[in-house]
Amino acid sequence: MKIAILGATRGMGRSLARLMIERGDRLVLLGRDPKELDKSVADLAARGGAGARVSHVPCDLAKPEMFEPALEQAEKRLEGLDCVVVTAGLFGTQDELEADSARARDVLTVDFTNTVLFCEEARKRLLARGGGTLCVFSSVAGDKSRKPVVLYGAAKAGLSAYLEGLDYRFRAQGLKTVCVKPGFVRTGMTEGLKAPPFAGEADEVAETVLKGIDDGTPVVYAPPIWRWVMTAVKALPRFAMRRAKF
Repeated sequence: MKIAILGATRGMGRSLARLMIERGDRLVLLGRDPKELDKSVADLAARGGAGARVSHVPCDLAKPEMFEPALEQAEKRLEGLDCVVVTAGLFGTQDELEADSARARDVLTVDFTNTVLFCEEARKRLLARGGGTLCVFSSVAGDKSRKPVVLYGAAKAGLSAYLEGLDYRFRAQGLKTVCVKPGFVRTGMTEGLKAPPFAGEADEVAETVLKGIDDGTPVVYAPPIWRWVMTAVKALPRFAMRRAKF
């Protein structure tokens, strides 16, 4: 496949890009840090062997004016576009976001508004080519409001609702929307946080996500056990959620 991926320089995005290049997909990495992009391209080129096709294009999820030109350049380099993946985003604990309104604004803007705007640009390009796959990382935090993730969860809830709507509206036109809902995954983003039961590793999450992309699965929980965990959490009544600490 010809894939543009935003957020492949670290964590789950890096693991996913490695799996893609190892099986022969052609990649353009989108990101904001030139040095990290250079490192990632070198790593992926070595893993993909002599025939690997991987390059990078600057794109910052905090700067919507970059979205259209970045995707246009990626499409030209790939000589087509089959799939767009978005793993990039911001995170902050509830305590951090309550104490820092500027940080809260950034998380809400990047994780919801700007991600949706980026997806809209990707959607238009994929549909213009007759369809393709749009895979976007949301979170289980968006499935149910909880005390530790009020603000972050609200942004992810909005993103998940948007992706669900895209699936309803455009699947028949050839656009496969894949909403990934990771549970707690051990990455740089979660470093220093206490890991709950069922915490996943980036590589195993990447394998689950890649299968979801290939199958066009509308919602992918990773690790898969989080589907059942969140089914139970969503069934809890409001009075129980007020008392809950998770």
